[in-house]
Amino acid sequence: MSSFALAMLVSLGAGLATGLGGVIAVLKRSPGPVFMASSLGFSAGVMLYVSLVEILGEGRDNLAEAWGEQQGTWAAIAAFFGGIALIAVIDRLVPEPINPHESTKSDPSLSVRRQRMMKTGAMAALAIAIHNFPEGFATFIAAYQDFSLAIPIAIAIAIHNIPEGIAVAVPLREATQSRRTAMVWATLSGLAEPAGALIGYLILAPFIGPSALGLSFAAIAGIMVFISLDELLPTAQATGRHHAAIYGLVAGMAVMAISLALMI
Repeated sequence: MSSFALAMLVSLGAGLATGLGGVIAVLKRSPGPVFMASSLGFSAGVMLYVSLVEILGEGRDNLAEAWGEQQGTWAAIAAFFGGIALIAVIDRLVPEPINPHESTKSDPSLSVRRQRMMKTGAMAALAIAIHNFPEGFATFIAAYQDFSLAIPIAIAIAIHNIPEGIAVAVPLREATQSRRTAMVWATLSGLAEPAGALIGYLILAPFIGPSALGLSFAAIAGIMVFISLDELLPTAQATGRHHAAIYGLVAGMAVMAISLALMI
């Protein structure tokens, strides 16, 4: 097997771990408020930790390399809050999903909750896909240059892709009442990794440098933080299980911290 094929398989395997997260999220037959609160809190913890500890730092390092320490730091800050502003505007412009087959008269509160969950899951899938795109390219390049070095990197990425799949699948299952839909979208968000690997190899590698990567990483961190604070945590708290949400939040941060430590 060629180096290109092996590198693509490594990137694909790491990306498909989000599908495993989707499977875990839909195993429970009828998720109650404790499961929903802890799962959504877990998802928020994953996204907050990886955004503030890993992605933002990676963006700042790239920008510092390109523009110097001080200018790179300010650029990372600007891109971070620019990402927050961008997703906030999108959040305002995107209309609430409307399901014509669901009667809002019989249970208006249920309809509103499912609409919010649909938007939460969709935005989480988008943010994770954007994040996975350059991650897939990075995994591919490592595997292409040194396959033995890429194996532990791919395993660590796969581990922290599992909770990312949960972050997508939990709200979408609640919104659509469909396990299959939740699993499909969780898997599709992970397929951005091999897509990023392939497109990066064919087109982007000669053009993407530290500046573009740094701005992208910092903005993605801002997007994921906004989603966590504006959508995931409030929805978890709305279940009425405050402590379950907080315990889930801490657990998500711990899992992501361990998975990132494995990459060192």
